[in-house]
Formats: sequence, structure tokens, C-alpha cells
Amino acid sequence: MKNLVKSLALCALAGSAVQLNAQTVTVDPTLLTLGYMNWSPVAGDAAGYGGSGSSGWGLSALQASFSGTTLTINPNVNTYDGVGDNYWVNADGSGANLMDANIYNETTGTYVGTTLTFTFDVVADTLASPYSSQAFIKDFAPNYSSSTSSTVALTPGVESISLLTSANAGDHIQFGFETFGPDTSSSSPAASEFVEITPVTVPEPSSLALAGLGGLAFLSSVLRRRK
Repeated sequence: MKNLVKSLALCALAGSAVQLNAQTVTVDPTLLTLGYMNWSPVAGDAAGYGGSGSSGWGLSALQASFSGTTLTINPNVNTYDGVGDNYWVNADGSGANLMDANIYNETTGTYVGTTLTFTFDVVADTLASPYSSQAFIKDFAPNYSSSTSSTVALTPGVESISLLTSANAGDHIQFGFETFGPDTSSSSPAASEFVEITPVTVPEPSSLALAGLGGLAFLSSVLRRRK
């Protein structure tokens, strides 16, 4: 019996250590503040239509917006409506570029050497092909020359993804959402499609640690009763 209790105690201690070395984040307007867009020509564009590029964008241009803690993501329309030339619009009126819109958080050093979990509740997803959205966690080397990542496609319901990050203090850790599809007119049916995402309750690290310590206290009481 003593050997069994000792083994369980070791497991509880190990569990506490793992919990302390894990962090969980959720949808939060104070964290998801950065926007970035990558774009490239739609396959089959005629010569002279479309282009390639990437740059930081405001969230409203992506499009992504918060109402309280609820995040709504829509297909991009600002390039189509705002420019209206053959760089962004094909002769037949379709979008000339595939847009890769990112709303995310990035820190250097904060989440390194942990198992980072990103959890959220997809309340609704009306995006239809060729549009789609996914959640991601990415761990970039200090000079962004390489990265590891974890992604999951968005479907209605509570979802979580995790990534064991490098212990390199100079790594850049990102988490957020990435939405794909061609630019489109604000009057098109696609412009009204959306993903709506809300946060889920995230336990405090101290609570997780106390749970492990509570297990140890229970095992200790069992051992005392057996003496």
C-alpha cells in the first residue's frame, strides 16, 4: 500500500509541475490586437491582374472586429471597393487576389518553454468555399527564419489547440486566427459571411497548481489512516 501511495504522490507532483509549465489563453480584445495580410494572385488570373505582397493591416481592414469580447471575422472587401483596379479586381468582377488575413497576438519570451493552449468558442461560421478560417499557434525563431505551428479549422463549438514551444527566450510566439479567400465587393453575397467567436473560461495557473497540491493532501490523509 505504501508503495502505491508513494507512486500516486509522485504522479500528483509531476502533474502539478506540468500544470505550472502550461499556459492557456482565449479570445481577448486586449490580446488579439495585431493585424497582418498576405496576398497573391488567384489561380487563373489573366496577365496583368492580381499581385503579391504582405504588410501589417488594421483589424478593420482585414476585416476583424470586437463587440465586447465577441470577435467577428468577415471576408476582405476594402481592397476591392477602395482601389477597384486590375491589381485587385479581375475583368469579370471577381477578386484578383487570394487574401490571407491574420488577427493575432505576438510576444517575445512570454510563452516560451511551455505547452501553450489556445481555446475559444465558435458561436457561428457561415463562411462558404472558397472562404475558410482557422486558429493557430506559431513559434518563430528569433530571426523568423523558421517556425513550428499548430492549427485547427474553425467549426461551431468549443475548440482548443496546443503547442509545446521552444525554451529559447528569443522566440516569438503568436496565436490568433487566419482567414483565407479572394477579395470581394461589399455588395457580394460573400461579404455578409462571417465567423463569430467568443472566449471560454480559462483557469488561473495558481488554481491548477492548487489542484495538484490538493491531490497530495488527499494522498497524505489516506496514508495517515492506513498507519
